[in-house]
Amino acid sequence: MKIIQPSAKILYEAELPYALRNIEYAARISHRSEDAMTDKSTNRFIEAVVVNHGDWSVVEHVSVSVEFIVDRGITHELVRHRLFSYTQESTRFVNYQKKMPPSFIYPRIGPYCQNCFKGDEPRPDSIPWEFKPWKHSNGELCYYDQSWLTSIQTAEEAYIELLKQGWRPQEARSVFPNALAAKIVMTGNLRNWRHFFLMRTSKEAHPQIRQVAIPLLSSFKKHIEIIFDDIIPESRQVENISKGR
Repeated sequence: MKIIQPSAKILYEAELPYALRNIEYAARISHRSEDAMTDKSTNRFIEAVVVNHGDWSVVEHVSVSVEFIVDRGITHELVRHRLFSYTQESTRFVNYQKKMPPSFIYPRIGPYCQNCFKGDEPRPDSIPWEFKPWKHSNGELCYYDQSWLTSIQTAEEAYIELLKQGWRPQEARSVFPNALAAKIVMTGNLRNWRHFFLMRTSKEAHPQIRQVAIPLLSSFKKHIEIIFDDIIPESRQVENISKGR
C-alpha cells in the first residue's frame, strides 16, 4: 500500500516573472499608451489601474497551469471551478497493476507518518479483520488509523483480484475509495486563480484543499504578489467575498 502526500506545483513557473509585464502591455492597448512602458512602470501601473481602480479584467490575459496530486474527493472540489480547464488522471485507462501501483492519501491533516512518505510501506501485523497494529519494515508502528489502513488494503486487493478475473480497469475501479490519489492539471487566468484562492484558503474550506491551496498561494505571491497580496489564508469566507472582484 503506497501512501503519499498531496501536493500542488506551478507548471512553467519560470514564465511567471513576465506575467505582470504582459498584463501591463495588454491593459495599455485601450489607450494606446504602450510607449509609456518603462523598466519601472509595471507595479505602479497595475496598482493604479487594477488594484485601486478595480479593472480586474486585464489580469485575464495571463494564464497559469498547476499540477495537483490530491485524492479523488478533492479533485471533485477542484472541478467545481468551472471557468478553469482540466486534464485528470483517468481510472478508465490507467491499469494500476500494469502501469503503476495505486497511491492513497490519508484524509486527516494531523498525523504524519515519515516512514510512509519515505516509501516504507506499512504492513498488517496480522490478518486484516483483527485490526492489529500495522508496522513498517523497521518495526515502527504506522501513525495512521488501523481501520483506515485495513480498508484501503482491502480495496486495493479487490481491484487486483477483479483484474485477474478479466474485469477491465474502468470496471474494477469501482472498488476504489475517495482516498485514491490522482494527478490533475488545472489551467486558468489570474482572475480565476484569485477567486480560487479567496474560496479555497478560507477558514471554511475543506482542510485537505487548504493543505495544498495555502502553500500554492505563497508560490503565486512569490512572483506576482501585487495581484494576490490582500488574500490572507484562514480568513472567513464572508470577508473574502468583498475581494472577489
